[in-house]
Amino acid sequence: MNVITKTVSLPDGRTISIETGKVAKQCDGSCVLRMGNTVLLATVCAAKDAVPGTDFMPLQVDYREQYAAAGRFPGGFTKREGKASDNEILTSRLVDRVLRPLFPSNYHAEVYVNVMLLSADGIDQPDALAGFAASAALACSDIPFECPISEVRVARVNGEYVIDPTFEQMKDADMDIMVGASAENIMMVEGEMKEVSEQDMIGALKVAMDAIKPMCELQNELSKELGKDVKREYDHEVNDEELRTRMNDELYQKAYDVTKQALEKHARQEAFDKILEDFKQAYTEAHADMSEDELEEKAAMMDRYYHDVMRDAMRRCILDEGIRLDGRKTDEIRPIWCEVSPLPMPHGSSIFTRGETQSITTCTLGTKLDEKMVDDVLDKSYMRFLLHYNFPPFCTGEAKASRGVGRREIGHGHLAWRALKGMIPEDYPYTVRLVSQILESNGSSSMATVCAGTLALMDAGVPIAKPVSGIAMGLIKNPGEDKYAVLSDILGDEDHLGDMDFKTTGTKDGLTATQMDIKCDGLSFEILEKALMQAKQGREHILGKLTETIAEPREDLKPQVPRIVQIQIPKEFIGAVIGPGGKIIQQMQEDTGSTITIEETDGVGKVQVSGPNKESIDSAIAKIKAIVAIPEVGEIYEGTVRSIMPYGCFVEIMPGKDGLLHISEIDWKRLETVEDAGIKEGDKISVKLMEIDPKTGKYKLSHRVLVEKPADYVERPARRERPDRGERRQRQEHNDRRPRHDRGERRPNQETNSFNDENREPKDFNDSLDHMDF
Repeated sequence: MNVITKTVSLPDGRTISIETGKVAKQCDGSCVLRMGNTVLLATVCAAKDAVPGTDFMPLQVDYREQYAAAGRFPGGFTKREGKASDNEILTSRLVDRVLRPLFPSNYHAEVYVNVMLLSADGIDQPDALAGFAASAALACSDIPFECPISEVRVARVNGEYVIDPTFEQMKDADMDIMVGASAENIMMVEGEMKEVSEQDMIGALKVAMDAIKPMCELQNELSKELGKDVKREYDHEVNDEELRTRMNDELYQKAYDVTKQALEKHARQEAFDKILEDFKQAYTEAHADMSEDELEEKAAMMDRYYHDVMRDAMRRCILDEGIRLDGRKTDEIRPIWCEVSPLPMPHGSSIFTRGETQSITTCTLGTKLDEKMVDDVLDKSYMRFLLHYNFPPFCTGEAKASRGVGRREIGHGHLAWRALKGMIPEDYPYTVRLVSQILESNGSSSMATVCAGTLALMDAGVPIAKPVSGIAMGLIKNPGEDKYAVLSDILGDEDHLGDMDFKTTGTKDGLTATQMDIKCDGLSFEILEKALMQAKQGREHILGKLTETIAEPREDLKPQVPRIVQIQIPKEFIGAVIGPGGKIIQQMQEDTGSTITIEETDGVGKVQVSGPNKESIDSAIAKIKAIVAIPEVGEIYEGTVRSIMPYGCFVEIMPGKDGLLHISEIDWKRLETVEDAGIKEGDKISVKLMEIDPKTGKYKLSHRVLVEKPADYVERPARRERPDRGERRQRQEHNDRRPRHDRGERRPNQETNSFNDENREPKDFNDSLDHMDF
């Protein structure tokens, strides 16, 4: 084995090593990345030839985490890894977006990049290392690739920028940005922030570039040492340069004229398509001697060449005349209209339309039972804010069936989720779900989701801290030219034919999320700063349109929203509220029609009660408070008679708390039986708690002290009589009917010398004698 190991250091002294030549040697390229106890295996395999007719880069990036890496079993019945989780898909997208632009434009062989997490101790975050590992695997191969890249995570912790922070450090971070770049150029940015300034974000990007450069140098050294700096030859395109020149000469001006007409999306596309169709028809008529196969081959070339013609026409029109495809200025936002509550039954709903992009978004409020459980390899938690983004084919006028959720939908939804999640109060009792259905799309549908989500949250009465808006920025910059144009609120074609897709979201006070993809060779920090400041102006304009529609969250929830009240109880009462086998809490839910959930957090029990109306919630809370309340001597209670004995009756003064109302304490006059006072089981009676036995915890109650004493009443001398055997037996029968945890003689946490613990041994012989009945 020719094992080669290279090491690079991070600013804080931690090291990352790349090793190749030991494992997975049948791949075109493979390497093992190590950082502390985190180990990633990256492999890359490419087909030797392209599939005939392929005119794009068929790249597939898969990042997968093995549960064994953290010493865990997968969940589910099969107990093995299944389909990729959202976290794995998002990490795969981050790597794909950096690698894809660096393959040659005429290279069409299938390429598969796989990154696998093999070991992790939960200290370092492996997703930040996946891009570095994938690029290193390409560097170990002869697959054509422009230059190595790497990815790092930048966080700002206590005012200091940190490269690839640990999970623990992220708890104190106000910025979390993933940056992918070559040694010279930034290729990708994605992350979230807590309302930071544009200058703070630029500072993070500069720190990231400084950390990425030595990682790229390491890969160049590795490639040379392996002899892989000379890449394989390929021939995946057949070109006709004469045809390319002819099409550019004949069609460029026609395409330029269509660009200046400011047509709507479908009309513009039809106009562009007609130019190509007319050219193909004329070419076919002029070359009647060609075979059908030759004409098909020429038609495929025409499609590629015409794409370049349209691209050049659109770019020159913007750079030379400042005219965009829809006639707007470079910093102009498309017309916006908004509406809240377009749907009657969702808890909150909105429509946001910007130009030819439209989202209808709904907000649903649920209980703690509706939280999403996350069960990833290194993250087992619950999510109480969910955002789902759907992009059906009809939103672009395509006639095809809707399939399952794709990677793009997961990525766009995650960006909108990051933009809004920081605005929901941490102590908000509801679980919140936003669903964005894109009804029309012509660019920036993820930013439309952010805006529509803000409106739907406020319409539902969610007390968000501040409204959030989003905008997508574009860039036109030809190689070798100093002239460039930054475009606000880009169209779909401007994204496709341009050099940048830079999305930013934020409040009036700062950025909350960002995503940027770069297609050009270079992006200076001067251009980046201009794009950020122009985006800020656009966001503020859009924010004004949102607040014109609804200025702040509604004060009250809609009638169909389940009400939720959250209270705290001492943790030692959690068991009493739940009851044996959940008996008490289930009975309370049945009696009140509410839903009750309890969890222990920070040493207290957090009880969440939800119900269809205020009455059911109030009733449930009253029952809970009665259980956790501690009876106090001297207090008066409205009790319920639970059982009647010859010597008195037992009265429930609180749920599960009974006291003895002796026959002598019912009235000032002498009673022969309890029935003489007209008392029967189930009656309500006011009693005063006179005494709590310090040994047994039993409650002594009195009703007569609440009644005026007769003037002729003569106090009898106190006499203590031992209850006869029948009375003792009846008292025991009553105690047997009570829940075991509430029997006075075994009440927990009582300071007593009695034998509360059946397993307790007497201290000595005399101690045991004290408890014997001679």
